[in-house]
Amino acid sequence: MLKLRHKNKYQENFPVGMMMFQKKLRNIVGNYYQFARYADDIADNPNISSEQKINKLRELEDIFTQSKEYHGQKLKFVKELKQKFDEFKLSNNLATDLLIAFRQDSLGFEYKTWDQLVNYCKYSAAPVGKFMLAIHQENQATYLPATSLCVALQIVNHVQDLKYDYMLLKRLYLPKDIMKKYHITPEDILKDKSGLNIKKAVEHLMGLTKGLIKEGSLLPPIIKSTSLRIEVCIILSLTNIMVKKLLKKDILAKEIKLSKLDWLIAILSGIFKGLTIKKKTLP
Repeated sequence: MLKLRHKNKYQENFPVGMMMFQKKLRNIVGNYYQFARYADDIADNPNISSEQKINKLRELEDIFTQSKEYHGQKLKFVKELKQKFDEFKLSNNLATDLLIAFRQDSLGFEYKTWDQLVNYCKYSAAPVGKFMLAIHQENQATYLPATSLCVALQIVNHVQDLKYDYMLLKRLYLPKDIMKKYHITPEDILKDKSGLNIKKAVEHLMGLTKGLIKEGSLLPPIIKSTSLRIEVCIILSLTNIMVKKLLKKDILAKEIKLSKLDWLIAILSGIFKGLTIKKKTLP
């Protein structure tokens, strides 16, 4: 039986800041992750209403954007994050844009097209990539390919968790037009094995995702930070590995995960590419 997951940064396929070599950045990354995870847990909570979820998310945003006094300890990390954002001179949108996606999750938003799903991912995932680039003081020209990579990564996770999200969270990230094209019903997603229609839909989605990964591959050469460039190369490698796994295996039959060997291959490949890639200088 499937159970509601509570992921921490070590359980994610691609944890944020997994190679944080700079000690001065660890606190802000930790606070940012806590902010994102706390908001995600609100949206995923099956025991409160959509209205309550929206109110709790609004409270987070108000504390962050309006510098409201909060005297409790529970959300102290939000005020600390805001203080660090001010210290690093970061845009509030790098945090609050995440809340736009969590509001959609809270309201049970359904995605009619691929473009709608991509737009959702631009809020649910891309701010994280932009945040990492911003704290490393990278050129904002890196944001565009970073957005493509983050969207690709998020869609891979959604396809991987398609059954889990629908069964436990009543949330469906498969666009309606793709479901219609391959004659997929919600009941098909709850089956023990994928039919040909599900497999064709996964192939369709991964084909589109490969295009995003190709755009994201433009990112490493324009990153100044060596450690961040290596991390992005590792993430690109892991994403490509997961795409191959999703195309080869049955997403409904068994949870698809990265193996230790996958991680080893991705890390070695990422380090090599990150250190040897021909860098490009941005204006």
